[in-house]
Amino acid sequence: MFEMKIAVESWGRDVSLTGRLDAGSAPDFEKEAIAAVDAAGESVHFVLDFTNLEYISSAGLRSILVLAKRLAPSGGKVVLCGMSGVVEEVIGVSGFDSFLPVAGSRGDALRIVGAV
Repeated sequence: MFEMKIAVESWGRDVSLTGRLDAGSAPDFEKEAIAAVDAAGESVHFVLDFTNLEYISSAGLRSILVLAKRLAPSGGKVVLCGMSGVVEEVIGVSGFDSFLPVAGSRGDALRIVGAV
């Protein structure tokens, strides 16, 4: 069984996902992300680095959408970066790249959210 690992530099700044964001791992990701948003108590931004993400399913997309919707009222945003292969294809086909900022690199993504 594949699983996702979340490497957190600091929630609200830089979250690296490794493995698969699918029906098995998406609920844990969503739970941790929403808890981080609630704990912040202010506008927080997420950079989701997909450099080491091998696969994302509709459940993974849903968890990202839930996070983005939770952040929107406070002015927070989700920025995606490090996409390639099937992950990039799924993000594009799903249209997520039309309403979420996508950066070419982690550094560019951090600049978008004002973390650098």
